[in-house]
Amino acid sequence: MLGTSLLFSLIFWWNSHPFYISLTDMRYNPQTTQLEIAQKIFWDDLEVTLAKKAGSPVDFLNPEDPERLQEQIEGYLLAHNRIRINGQWLKLSYLGFEIEEDAAWFYLESDPASLPEEVEIHCSVLVDEFRGQQNIVNFFRDKKPKSLILTKNKPSGSLKLR
Repeated sequence: MLGTSLLFSLIFWWNSHPFYISLTDMRYNPQTTQLEIAQKIFWDDLEVTLAKKAGSPVDFLNPEDPERLQEQIEGYLLAHNRIRINGQWLKLSYLGFEIEEDAAWFYLESDPASLPEEVEIHCSVLVDEFRGQQNIVNFFRDKKPKSLILTKNKPSGSLKLR
């Protein structure tokens, strides 16, 4: 009986206390010497953030002006994601996005970069809008990732890949 009550309490608590996370996978491609970035964000959270910034509603599923939405996303993601490899800041380019149920995958790539030995990552996506936002970053140089959890209080972190 106690176990059932605890289970129902946990389910109620989980549903009544939303969690805020993003997932970013960064892969170094040795053939192109570029960083390939896929960032999964709950699109409704990004809608809230972009709407607040623009001062007007944003609709991912049925955008009134798809080009404007792309521009808003590009500006936001480029402002909130920065990467330094071996002491050099990388120029990132926004490629686009695709919706996957409650979230969207956003794609970016870097200009060519040297083989990463040390990486500094800044990811402040959604931290100003959602208390408790956690941005999980997985960096792949080979097959095994090294990971960071970045937050409002710690929006940047470093990895040594040697």
